[in-house]
Amino acid sequence: VQLQASGGGSVQAGGSLRLSCVADTRTFRTYAMGWFRQAPGKEREFVAAINRNRGSTDYSDSVKGRFTISRDITKNTVYLQMNSLKPEDTAVYFCGASRYSTAQRMAVANIDAWGQGTQVTVSS
Repeated sequence: VQLQASGGGSVQAGGSLRLSCVADTRTFRTYAMGWFRQAPGKEREFVAAINRNRGSTDYSDSVKGRFTISRDITKNTVYLQMNSLKPEDTAVYFCGASRYSTAQRMAVANIDAWGQGTQVTVSS
C-alpha cells in the first residue's frame, strides 16, 4: 500500500485548500480511503472518508458542510476540498486506507496504511 499526500499550506480563516492523496492502483480499487488530522497535543481524529464502491461518504460533525471528500478513478487520487476554514482546523492531515472498513465506520483503529502528513495552518 502506497499513499502520497500533498496540498497543505497556510491560509487565513475563511479560505480554502485542497488536499490530495495518490494511491497505488490496487489500494485505490480495493480500499476505502479517509482523511484524518492531528493537532498538537491531541489525538488523531477522523475527518472524512469515502468508500471504494459507489463512493458513499461520511464526515465528522466538525467539518460537515465545509469539507468535501471525492475520488478521481483516472488519477487514483482522493481529494479533500476544505472551504470556510477555521483556526481550529489547524493540524497535520493524514490520508489513510482501510481494507475492510466502510466510510461510515472509518476510524484510526481500522486504518491499514497511512500516507505522510501534510500541514494545514489557518490563521485568524
